[in-house]
Amino acid sequence: MFDVIVIGGGVVGGLILRELTEYRLSVCLLEKESDVCMGASKANSGIVHAGYDAMPGSLKAKFNVLGSEMMEGVTAELGVKYRRNGALVVAFSQEEIATLQTLKKRGEENGVKGLEIVQQEELRTMEKNISDTALAALYAPTSGVVCPYELSIAAIGNAMDNGAALYNDFDVTSIARKADEKGETYVVCSKNGQEVEGRYIVNCAGLNSGAIAALVGDDLCVGARKGEYVLLDRESGDFVSHTLFFTPTKLGKGILVTQTADGNILLGPTADERTADTQTTAQGLAFVIEKAKKMTKNPPLYNTITSFAGIRAYSDRHDFVLEESKTAQGVFHCAGIESPGLTASPAIAKYVVETWLSQKMPLVKNKKFNGTRKPDYFFKNLTLEEKNAIIKTDPSYGKIVCRCEQITEGEILRAIRENPPARDIDGVKRRTRSGMGRCQGGFCQPYVAELLAKEQGIELFEVTKNGKGSSLLTGVTK
Repeated sequence: MFDVIVIGGGVVGGLILRELTEYRLSVCLLEKESDVCMGASKANSGIVHAGYDAMPGSLKAKFNVLGSEMMEGVTAELGVKYRRNGALVVAFSQEEIATLQTLKKRGEENGVKGLEIVQQEELRTMEKNISDTALAALYAPTSGVVCPYELSIAAIGNAMDNGAALYNDFDVTSIARKADEKGETYVVCSKNGQEVEGRYIVNCAGLNSGAIAALVGDDLCVGARKGEYVLLDRESGDFVSHTLFFTPTKLGKGILVTQTADGNILLGPTADERTADTQTTAQGLAFVIEKAKKMTKNPPLYNTITSFAGIRAYSDRHDFVLEESKTAQGVFHCAGIESPGLTASPAIAKYVVETWLSQKMPLVKNKKFNGTRKPDYFFKNLTLEEKNAIIKTDPSYGKIVCRCEQITEGEILRAIRENPPARDIDGVKRRTRSGMGRCQGGFCQPYVAELLAKEQGIELFEVTKNGKGSSLLTGVTK
């Protein structure tokens, strides 16, 4: 019996789980995939938005600004890279300049600090590769960048280190109510026959949050929107220093050009509501490239190392859905968490626990809670003396496995062994960046597969790329 069951292992669910472990509660996380962070938190822009875009009075506006203010502290505790690089919303016409004034006023009403309009000459100084046709920009110095999957994994891992339980491959199919002497509880069942019982449920299931809500009798309309991206090698990482946005329209913020938390350049995303698959398309990538060429002068597309697509959920309310179930008072829905959901996630976690759950049950602080976590990959940033000291203690750190990203065997072994453990190639990749460089795993993948097989006690042909149905090998040829 758990006090609280969290459904959905993305950034919102992960940070709520971590927040729960600050109290003396028994808590668990249910994730339908073989690893955590396999939905929207796996593939998005990684932008910590300042908060000028959301309409004043909306949940997006409230939690965006609060989350942005919290992000630096949260990432420092979890050992996650975060950089406040600032954002520029670029105008290419007089009409768009007028929109910048509207955004500035809106942002100030939301509580965003330091907003200013910069003119063409100053814009050129701030970004040397900005297009010659750019006329002005709204400068938001509090905007930043973070790695979304790194933050999600670190939050869940830290929660597990503090006593939370994780159930992977738990595809929720039913939620039944059950009464005992202490009141009502919920029995959550999975497709494979597993059962978990708890007193309260927090629904953070992303694209499936509407389906989970329906299991307790609520009607939430949650749609899917696909976004395609192009990623450039870190060799071109200084092409831009700020996050560059087009002036937003009714369809959204549009294509961006940004430096990532790891120093790559990211272009995208598109916004396609016609499909919910994660396949890239020639048309989508061409559109991203076209817009990048409009925003900047001669983007270094020759340094493209990969392209990908992500799916993000949205609500027909055009705002976050943060509310208790209308039919089950022990269930709270976090649904339609589209942009700026990543930014808002630390503040949403605080709200769910300190505002909602605290009204349901007494919360007693967990004196053993440790909110800090060591970074998953760190070795290449150490001094020579620090590296030699670690190698002396653990020789596995003396072997470079991923040449592109300079990731050691020691870091990969740690990712396989720590919470939440990496169980496949992509799991190692998300935790350590092994395979994320220029060769995209062409050199390191075979050795990573060997380490996974050895650590898990399985055959090499049982190792998968990203869970069931993605085997790397099919058998022996000779």
